Amino acid sequence: MSIFVDGTSTARSAPSARFPREALGFAGALIELTKPSVTRMVMVSMACGALLAPGPIRLLKLCGALLATALVVGAANALNMVLERHADAAMERTRTRPLPTGRISPEVALGFGVLAACVGVTLLAFVANALTALLAAAALLIYVLGYTPLKRVSHLALQVGAVPGAIPPLLGWSSVTGSLTASSFTLFLILYTWQLPHFLAIAIFRLRDYERAGVRVLPAVRGVNAAARSILFYQVLLLVVSWLPGLVGLGGRAYLASATLLGVVFLCFGVFGRRGSESVWARRLFVASLVYLVGLLGSLVLCWYWFRGLPSLV
Repeated sequence: MSIFVDGTSTARSAPSARFPREALGFAGALIELTKPSVTRMVMVSMACGALLAPGPIRLLKLCGALLATALVVGAANALNMVLERHADAAMERTRTRPLPTGRISPEVALGFGVLAACVGVTLLAFVANALTALLAAAALLIYVLGYTPLKRVSHLALQVGAVPGAIPPLLGWSSVTGSLTASSFTLFLILYTWQLPHFLAIAIFRLRDYERAGVRVLPAVRGVNAAARSILFYQVLLLVVSWLPGLVGLGGRAYLASATLLGVVFLCFGVFGRRGSESVWARRLFVASLVYLVGLLGSLVLCWYWFRGLPSLV
């Protein structure tokens, strides 16, 4: 006899069939809370800090530190989404996130963020050291409790939010050496300065979204022209800051040459690209900034190991 003869058997089979789909959907929503694309960029910059640090690299230790850092970054992004869920619902770019769509409740997202933060910081202290764990905890607190609420108050939130965004190379460096040096802070300065034109470009081509959500970005407060002038200023500053690793002995002349070339090309996007639509120009600048950062960090690591030799893995 078929089990589908009566309606009772069919009804009982439906929940078990739905459960895998619901579980996968819930897991996918949790992953969305962590902003995977942002987390990947953090992992790349942290790995660069570790590869450039003096001394042998313990591969298992580095993998553990990367995993722990991913948890902390994911926690910060999840907590950010909890605090910004109403603003996200008003923005076209973010209205499909898990909280605005109701796929996850704020309570679940909050619990997930707190748990991931606690596990990540604890794991960093265990697999790396206390300094790395403290740096990660500081980055999370500045991002969630400083940058996130300040976005609705002042356009200077960008300068505050760039601090935690520049800490990942320090995490990589300190996870290898247990300390920080002047050389490690040159990486921090590069990441800090890079974020300023990068996010101002986003603020220009997403201006209407930010205005609807009440986020106080520079082009909304002082106009697109003021934001464009700031972008050019920060691009020139970034070009100068990008020389610092070479000047302290991390990259040598080959790196200085590549940093100069990349910086000039990136600067050209800001100077000569603004002839048509402001939004189109800002989008191109945004994409160029990503290519620039990957190219700069990649050239720094390659130039460093070209003269130093391959890293010692233990």
